Amino acid sequence: MRAWKSAPAAADPRFSPPGVVVEVKAIACELPATLEVPLSRLFVPDIRAEVIRRGIVARISDSTIWRWLCEDAIRPWTFRSWIFPRDPDFEPKAARVLDLYAREFEGTPLQDDEYVVSADEKTSIQARCRCHPSLPAAASRAMRVEHEYRRGGALQYLATWDCGRAKIFGRCEPKTGNVPFDRLVAQVMCTEPYASARRVFWVVDNGSSHRGQASIDRLEGRYTRRGHRRLRLVHTPIHSSWLNQVEIYFSIIDRKVLTPSDFLDLGEVEARLLAFERRYEAAAKPFEWKFTRTDLRNLMKRLEEKQVLPPAA
Repeated sequence: MRAWKSAPAAADPRFSPPGVVVEVKAIACELPATLEVPLSRLFVPDIRAEVIRRGIVARISDSTIWRWLCEDAIRPWTFRSWIFPRDPDFEPKAARVLDLYAREFEGTPLQDDEYVVSADEKTSIQARCRCHPSLPAAASRAMRVEHEYRRGGALQYLATWDCGRAKIFGRCEPKTGNVPFDRLVAQVMCTEPYASARRVFWVVDNGSSHRGQASIDRLEGRYTRRGHRRLRLVHTPIHSSWLNQVEIYFSIIDRKVLTPSDFLDLGEVEARLLAFERRYEAAAKPFEWKFTRTDLRNLMKRLEEKQVLPPAA
């Protein structure tokens, strides 16, 4: 042990001094900028080079470092994006959406003829026409998709998800905007049971076709009966599309329908999207939404402690 303290030691796989393991893991948890290296992320060879440069050990293998990092599930080459809420009304807006998912609005339970739907647009879905046919999976071989393709155009997929009934209403449009989104709204609102509903709450994000008070005036005023607004537009906070349940359905679309992108033309893209709606509905159940008002309050408390929330309006 005295010799190890006086000179760099080799990392013997049969004996790993705890101090060496700790220092290697600490380097793996540093940002590349603090190490003054021109990298955006650290990989095992980069960690190994830094360990040797500092004289922690004279030599060490990549596999040894890999094994040590795996013990604590340290993956410095991966990263996750995040954003702090910057909407000054984040909590009340989010709480209203969460109440609707719990079938409550402004402190009153929703009645049986009141519905909550979630809507949004999935833009720029490309038809990538592969130069050679895709090959199915075979023994010891994954499905193969040709790398080269020609562009067959792009379309926009607009969809509405009934949060309580697990029903899908979708349509494909050449572009987004107020008019295409209004057609989606009409598609739902002219169909039973929504056509005769007491109220239909539309949860939307802040996309340009349904943003702000202008969209509320445009859509809510169009669907009234005896002076009563049947349609209520409810916006999520800014940068909070994760509160919009239709985004879950869009993620399913990505995995099951659009990846890998291999289509003959835009017509095939549209046909597959609309056919998947019926297939998915046959077995679909409402999403098990677990983020509650209590979770929201706990989140806000943590952010308040970090002093990262914007000042109240």
